[in-house]
Amino acid sequence: MPRQTTQHDFTGRVAVVTGGAQGIGLAAARRLAGSGARVAIWDLDEPEMARARDALGGDTLAVRCDQARWEDVEAAAKATEAAFGRVDILVNNAGIAGPAAPLAAYDLAAWRQVIDIDLHGVFHCCRAVVPGMVARNYGRIVNVSSVAGKEGNPNAAAYSAAKAGVLALTKSLGKELAAYDIAVNALTPSPAKTRILDQLTPEQVSYMLGKVPRGRFVEVDEAAAMIAFMASDENSFTTGATFDLSGGRTTY
Repeated sequence: MPRQTTQHDFTGRVAVVTGGAQGIGLAAARRLAGSGARVAIWDLDEPEMARARDALGGDTLAVRCDQARWEDVEAAAKATEAAFGRVDILVNNAGIAGPAAPLAAYDLAAWRQVIDIDLHGVFHCCRAVVPGMVARNYGRIVNVSSVAGKEGNPNAAAYSAAKAGVLALTKSLGKELAAYDIAVNALTPSPAKTRILDQLTPEQVSYMLGKVPRGRFVEVDEAAAMIAFMASDENSFTTGATFDLSGGRTTY
């Protein structure tokens, strides 16, 4: 685990972390809460959310939310605003990998599910919180994409396409909100040892890890450290950009 050497002050800020019950999302929620933010975790795994809320302590809210459904996201945003008054920071982290299969054999329902969660879900969450950010002239949005969104991974067309869509959405929204003190940026990590790897074949994991010059998985706390900067007041100029976290694989 990397040593935390940079402390960003999130006192008074309210952050939403989707998929915040575990993995990179939980690490980001821990980092934000530990630096003074009130954190709302939006997730589907209620037992894991309860454990995360207890572990984080303080002003932490757990909201069950299927981000593929606009009605769920709208309700989660209202619940968060009712509890904390507003949303200053959105970390769009939730996602699934989908099955490993060549495109010609890819299950149609699985394709729709991956796109619904990984791309439509990010759109829904942004749509729910952006009006409030614009009204207050402040916001930080971090969209967790993937190196697959830059390069594409074989036998993962749905995931690659969805994550590429997240990058394009980030660029579009960053330009759209550039006149406000709202920064919209994307993170492209290489694989971390999280539960999403359970959805992949050993061959896929080996392929992805073999592409990383660092020769190892990214640590979730390394991702959280970069997310903390992206979500901070100090990130006041960069918007619509992609922050690489690939260990040297995709340095663009």
